[in-house]
Amino acid sequence: MAEVILFHHAQGLTSGVRDFAATLREAGHEVHVPDLYEGRTFDTVAEGVDHARSVGFDTILERGAAAADGLPSGLVYAGFSLGVLPAQMLAQTRPGAKGALLMHGCVPVSEFGDAWPVGVPVQVHGMDRDPYFVDEGDLDAARELVAGAPEAELFLYPGDGHLFADRSVGDYDAGAAAVLVGRVVRFLDGVR
Repeated sequence: MAEVILFHHAQGLTSGVRDFAATLREAGHEVHVPDLYEGRTFDTVAEGVDHARSVGFDTILERGAAAADGLPSGLVYAGFSLGVLPAQMLAQTRPGAKGALLMHGCVPVSEFGDAWPVGVPVQVHGMDRDPYFVDEGDLDAARELVAGAPEAELFLYPGDGHLFADRSVGDYDAGAAAVLVGRVVRFLDGVR
């Protein structure tokens, strides 16, 4: 059993993020799902990003770190899009990380250190024509991460949806989401 902290995307802690966490729990893993937006959700990614900007990305990172404070060090850090920021930061900087799952986003490793930590496996998942993932540099950051970390994997799915693994938003792709969930569960099953 892996213990996971899953950070939501820019639209907030949606029912789809909660459902994703429930799926991981049903597979036998413990999953914590903090709310970085204090109960707010948004209908579009753009509205959610505007909210994140108004709150401040540093505040989002601080809230993510605070959510992990009371939890053991041996976590898998997971995030959807915006949630990749605290997930990746914690995986790179908090001692004892067991892994990272970066879904719909990735930032350059240099944002949080010199290199990806040795012995911390990571998966990055995104769609091959997602304008957020491809055009905003996330795909390039993911490729750089995979090139520099032996335990890193990049999975590209055909399509242009952004939040394709969240069944409560318009970008949801049931087929791609099922493949992603299978890969994530296998990853978590292998965490020691």
